[in-house]
Amino acid sequence: MPQVAIVTDSTSSIPEQLIESLGIHWVPYYVHRGTEVLRDLVTVQRESFYKWLPAANELPKTASPGPGDYVKMYQDLYEQGAEEIVSIHITSKGSGAYQAAMAAKDMILEAIPKLRVEVIDTLNVSMCSGWMVIEAARASQLGKKLEDIVALVKKMIPVTRMIQTADTLKYLYMGGRIGRAKHLLGSLLNIKPLIGMEDGVIVALGTARSRKDAYRRIVELVEKAVGPQASIKVAYVHAAAREEALKIKELLDQRLNCVETLISELSPALGVHSGPGTAGVCFYPVKILD
Repeated sequence: MPQVAIVTDSTSSIPEQLIESLGIHWVPYYVHRGTEVLRDLVTVQRESFYKWLPAANELPKTASPGPGDYVKMYQDLYEQGAEEIVSIHITSKGSGAYQAAMAAKDMILEAIPKLRVEVIDTLNVSMCSGWMVIEAARASQLGKKLEDIVALVKKMIPVTRMIQTADTLKYLYMGGRIGRAKHLLGSLLNIKPLIGMEDGVIVALGTARSRKDAYRRIVELVEKAVGPQASIKVAYVHAAAREEALKIKELLDQRLNCVETLISELSPALGVHSGPGTAGVCFYPVKILD
C-alpha cells in the first residue's frame, strides 16, 4: 500500500480500471428505491438502473454513507498498513458525505490516535471530484507526503469545472439538487439547459436550442475557462448517453489540447439527480499540476 491511502465514494464516478490501477478506496452511497435499500455500484448497477429510471413513478432517494461506513473503511486501511489517509468527497452543499467523513475522522482518531486523516470537501461533483481523487492517488504512488497531496487537491478545487446538459431538469428539481438553476425549469421543451457548479451548488450557464448547439456551447465555455489552445485533462461524463458524450469529445478535440481523456458514466446515486441522457465534461488545466 502507498504511504498515503486515498479514499472517496461512489459518486466520484471514476472508471473502474483507474480505481484498480491506482489503488483508490471507495465507499458506496445508498439508493432507496421504494422499500429496497441498494448500495451504489454494489447491489445496483448503471445499465439496469438507467433502463428503469424513466418509467419510475417516484424518484428514488439517495443517502450518503454514514460515519460508520467511513470508520470501517479507515479501520480496514489501518489494519492493512496505512498510517495516513486523504478522504476526498463531493460538495458538502449537496451531500452529507463530507460531514459523515469528518465525524468518522473524530471517531477513528479516538480509537487510533496515531492515524492521520485529512478530509476534503471538493465543492464539486462527479468526475470533477474524481479528477482530484485520481491526481491524489497518482501523487501517493509517487511517494508524495500527505501535506503535498492535500495541497495539490486544494489547488485543483477552484479550477476544476463541470458543464453538462440534459433534455430536462426534472430530476435535479425532484431530487432537490437544482440549486441556483431553478429559473430554467420554465424553459420551453425544446430548450436544452446548460448547468455547472459554483461554490458547491448547481448554477445555470445558459440554454441552447438543440443538443448540437448545447455541445458547441459547452466547448465554447471550456475554451473561455482555460484560454485558447490550452492543455487540459477532461472527462466526458454521461448517464446512459455514451454516444452523446463522444459527440462533445469530437468537438472539443478540435479546439483544445486534451492531454488525458476519460469516458465516465455517472453512478446511479448521482445519475438519479440528472437523469438518463445527461452528457457533459469535467475538466481542468494541466498547468495547475506544475
